Amino acid sequence: MVSSALTTAAIAAITPLLATAFSPQLQVARPSTTLGASYLESLSETPGNVVPTQYKNYLDSLASAQAAPAVAAPAAAAPVAAAESTSSESTGFCHVPFEYFHFDNLASKGPRPVCDWGTPQDWSRKLADDGVFRAGTWYCSEGGWESPNGKGVTEVFYMVEGHGMLGDSDGTKHFFGPGDMVIIPKGHTGRWDVNTPIHKVWAVNAHENVEESGPIIRVQVDHYKDFSPECLSDTSANDPLYGNTGSVASASNTFYDVGPTKVGVWTSEPGSFEVASGVRQWFHMLEGTMFITDSSDGTSKRCVAGDTVMLPAGWSGYVDVVEPTKKVFTVAL
Repeated sequence: MVSSALTTAAIAAITPLLATAFSPQLQVARPSTTLGASYLESLSETPGNVVPTQYKNYLDSLASAQAAPAVAAPAAAAPVAAAESTSSESTGFCHVPFEYFHFDNLASKGPRPVCDWGTPQDWSRKLADDGVFRAGTWYCSEGGWESPNGKGVTEVFYMVEGHGMLGDSDGTKHFFGPGDMVIIPKGHTGRWDVNTPIHKVWAVNAHENVEESGPIIRVQVDHYKDFSPECLSDTSANDPLYGNTGSVASASNTFYDVGPTKVGVWTSEPGSFEVASGVRQWFHMLEGTMFITDSSDGTSKRCVAGDTVMLPAGWSGYVDVVEPTKKVFTVAL
């Protein structure tokens, strides 16, 4: 027979265990970063909400870190200085580094109102606008949509990243990817497909008339391979951007020349030359280093790969090519 003292001791020993077994479990809070990542993952699966890949990866890395008592919101990206505006009182031209077009510095335009697949959402930032000639950048997530209305301007863009397709009204497809130059003439109709997120830098010429001939206005894509030396011609004495580069060897290929819009690629060996009256132009640097100096006040800007520049009609100054340079350009006459 078990003694009452032993029975009392046994009951006292198992009571805490029984209480633990039958009492509700406490909820353990997940780290706030994990909650945030889960929330954003749910948004990315909901139509009309898109989380860019670079942000998703960043949040995933935060979620794997050890939780802290309190998690502060990520610091905002350091602002990039505003583009230097075209002004006869200052530089006479507009110049920005590629950081100006970094995703963190773009403004969301929200989901596109009409699409037939995906959930395309736009982000953008303008560089400059003189009323006819303007430039900027555009980012768009995956999706596709019809473009049945004639385009109101001629647009030229250089692909920084992503892959897409532009279709003509008869169903002809034009595929493009990183390093390609794409021209959408005024009046074009067809469709857009963003197959992987696209980031492009663009220039637009809002000229008055539709300049393309023929019943179908077609997109034109010039691939990076078309910018190779064997595709260029010596244009030192008849330069499409600067008139005459003198003793400095320059070469170019103007692969689109319709009405008031010209598009091409330009290269130069090191050297310096003066520009008496340059054409209104946009260009995006691909290789090399050059300086542009405004003759009105002596202001000089260093241009390297990734930089974008706009020059007004009649601009005058000096070009100093420090390293062999290659750039794509658009001229708006």
